Amino acid sequence: MARGDAIEVEVAGRTVRLSNPDKVFFPDTATTKSDLLRYYLSVGDPLLAAMGGRPVLLQRFPDGVGGKNFFQKRVPASRPDWLATTEVTTVNGTTSDALVIEDLAHVAWAVNLGCLGFHVWPSTAADPGHVDQLRIDLDPSPGVSFDQIREAAAVLRELLDELGLVAFPKTTGNRGLHVYSALQPRWGAIAVRAAAVAVARELTRRRPELITDAWWKEERGARVFVDFNQNAPHKTMFGAWSVRARPGAQVSTPITWDEVATVQPDTLTVATVPSRLAATGDPWHTMRATPQDLGPLLELVERDRAAGLMDAPWPPEYPKMPDEPPRVAPSRARPPD
Repeated sequence: MARGDAIEVEVAGRTVRLSNPDKVFFPDTATTKSDLLRYYLSVGDPLLAAMGGRPVLLQRFPDGVGGKNFFQKRVPASRPDWLATTEVTTVNGTTSDALVIEDLAHVAWAVNLGCLGFHVWPSTAADPGHVDQLRIDLDPSPGVSFDQIREAAAVLRELLDELGLVAFPKTTGNRGLHVYSALQPRWGAIAVRAAAVAVARELTRRRPELITDAWWKEERGARVFVDFNQNAPHKTMFGAWSVRARPGAQVSTPITWDEVATVQPDTLTVATVPSRLAATGDPWHTMRATPQDLGPLLELVERDRAAGLMDAPWPPEYPKMPDEPPRVAPSRARPPD
């Protein structure tokens, strides 16, 4: 890959222009734009297995990790005629043409715009009405250590094993863990979110000192928050094999369940992940071959509703939903008359 003011790179049978290939995107590691593209090409096969055919949201850092950034859902009008897009809708009904990752040329095109990592839809462009991934986000509240995240992941795995559900973990590229189950494409986002709420509630029952399903931050304490609203309609999740905007260029890396107990997420970077992949393979390689039935989790939803539990709170940008409790933090709620 030659260097200069601009180069042309042949990727997936396309010619992609890479401007300023020497621009440093990660100063602490001297990782340039062309280094970032090299990384993505080195993990191309598992990357496409994880996000191929899906719309993505771009978080652009035109001047690298230390500069200003912005999210871009709408693909600009000045784009190659081969670029695949699909119409997506926001919570308020606004539509836009989002990039679809059809091949690695689409990844290269996004990297040229300063996209470091990809936020990925849980449905494919070909079947937007059905969510085919359940995504459990083990989110560290302030004061939570990664050892607590590991412990929460073990509780989650035990629950999923009991229900007969196969799931696959990955690091987030930061302080948490994501756990994915491939789903049979039979359910919409409302049902999948309800299943995630049921998971969060059941984990909290089992280990209330460690895990919380409390939507309001003031109620969480130093516990692992199971962020069920990552499964709400129109939500994206930071993609597998994507690079975080952190000084070390950490990667959201698929791992095995056995590795959860020992993995050091900060060591998984654009410099280390390619050799790891070459040595051990893709831990998620069987995911798409084993789509799961959401039924066992929907039974938990029905059990909770029968016990009188309302829906969990939705994010503030969503309209008021049926059976949702008052959308106000407990400290601000008016006492009953």
